Amino acid sequence: MERILVSACLLGQPVRFDGTGKASHDALFDQWRNEGRLVPFCPEVRGGLTVPRPPAEISGGFGEDVLDGRAKVLTRDGADVTRHFVVGAWQALEQARACDARIAILKEGSPSCGSLSVHDGSFRGRKVPGEGVTTALLERHGIAVFAEDAMSAAAARLAELEG
Repeated sequence: MERILVSACLLGQPVRFDGTGKASHDALFDQWRNEGRLVPFCPEVRGGLTVPRPPAEISGGFGEDVLDGRAKVLTRDGADVTRHFVVGAWQALEQARACDARIAILKEGSPSCGSLSVHDGSFRGRKVPGEGVTTALLERHGIAVFAEDAMSAAAARLAELEG
């Protein structure tokens, strides 16, 4: 049975920056949960950040740029939390490898987990196309990452892997 790495907040765990979860109620997600496929993980918490914590955004690029040292992850007051995001991304990769997950479903818009968009670094609520730090690292290592609203695409990839 193929395992799926999943943002812990999508399972309702209160690990987001504001101390909340964002539980998914998608039928496929519920099916995979019932089958025991989902492996919850929060890269920001595993990277050493607290709950709650100040919101953070990528400044000067995207997840790939953070991994390559060309951009940083900063809080609204300018505190550099880049190291926490990078450590959490590597821990997510380690967890995915440990359970042989080749798919991840991660929280869209997050500076860690966004796969389609992230906030632009201005703390004004603006999103731009791009990936978070964890998504970039997982994809570099061949793990397909899907946003929580792309369950059908994740299901198609799962079928390919198990076919």
